[in-house]
Amino acid sequence: MSFSQGISGLGVAAANLDVIGNNIANSGTVGYKSAAATFQDVYAGSRVGLGASVSGVTQNFTQGVTQSSTRPLDVAILNGDGFFRLASTSGEVFYSRNGQFTRDKDGYIVNAQGLRLTGYGANASGGISGGTPGPIQIEGGMMAPKPTGNVTAQFNLDARSTVPAKTPFSPTDAATYNYPNAIGPIYDSLGNPHDVAVYFVKTAANTWSVYGTSDGAPLNGGAALSTLSFDAKGVMTAPASGKLNIGPLNFTNGASPLTASVDLTGTTQFGSANGMSKLGQDGYKSGELTAFSINPDGTITGKFSNEQTRLLGQVVLSSFANPNGLEPKGNNVWAETQASGNALTGTPGEGSKAGSLASGALESSNVDLTSELVNLIVAQRNYQANAQTVKTQDQVMQTLMNIR
Repeated sequence: MSFSQGISGLGVAAANLDVIGNNIANSGTVGYKSAAATFQDVYAGSRVGLGASVSGVTQNFTQGVTQSSTRPLDVAILNGDGFFRLASTSGEVFYSRNGQFTRDKDGYIVNAQGLRLTGYGANASGGISGGTPGPIQIEGGMMAPKPTGNVTAQFNLDARSTVPAKTPFSPTDAATYNYPNAIGPIYDSLGNPHDVAVYFVKTAANTWSVYGTSDGAPLNGGAALSTLSFDAKGVMTAPASGKLNIGPLNFTNGASPLTASVDLTGTTQFGSANGMSKLGQDGYKSGELTAFSINPDGTITGKFSNEQTRLLGQVVLSSFANPNGLEPKGNNVWAETQASGNALTGTPGEGSKAGSLASGALESSNVDLTSELVNLIVAQRNYQANAQTVKTQDQVMQTLMNIR
């Protein structure tokens, strides 16, 4: 026996204690992956052996328990081996399982160290741009207004109604029409709302004229906008398209003239009270971003004060052929190496190897404290045993020194 076996044993036992201690210290670190020291024997031509050495430290990349959170920018990766792709301001790329993000003063989604979450931006048409992933920036600007182009409305006109005794039609005289209802507001090109109403006047059996007003002023010069016809079962037969047009409406506020189509498809004439069962339109006023959320497929949906939603971007995930080849960089991130293989980057979602996302959730450390405490006891015993071999060798050497 020589001192080398005991000293090497002390070294590997100390390294094992370091790894176990680091696991225990990070048992509360979000997205942390536990590690284990691996050892190898050392012979170097000796039949007896010269002790042991650390062959490496491997990490366990199994998924930790998912815990709920109240923050929409806390994001967990579910059912996959993907990593969040992060980029520094200088362009360095890192990977992490820690989904604790915030939004910085410039609107970028960042982690605690300021690394920016990457993905795809939104294009002008409201879709995802694709291409090369870049830092995701959620800007807080205003959503531009959209002028109304289409209105959808569905009514029932009371078949029991009679032709008004008084003519001609006047929106200010209820004796000249049977049933009025608002189909607005509709919005001009500047996002200003305008009150639009339609008035139904029965002119004969199964026949009605439709008039309209905008901000109280008669449309179409006070003439009827269209004539509705119904068959004996109360089904609308004319106009054949089910649509009528209003406009062009000219405004004094600087907005562009507006023409809109009103789709009355599904309107009926039954022997029941006048009423409206459906109303919708595609215009809206300008709006300010009030909140946003990250969906399972990584898309980021913004909610605006005008009650509209819009895609703002999409988070990407990266996976590796050999995650254990990644280089730990501290601060909950890894870097790609030759051993890990190239990053395979794509969008999350159902069927993706990288997994899907859960907003308002975090992935806990996968450290099993019970197992680590048992490992700690074993590592301590190993250290003590190796220390005993050094002590025994010292006693042998002392015996040799005492031979006269």
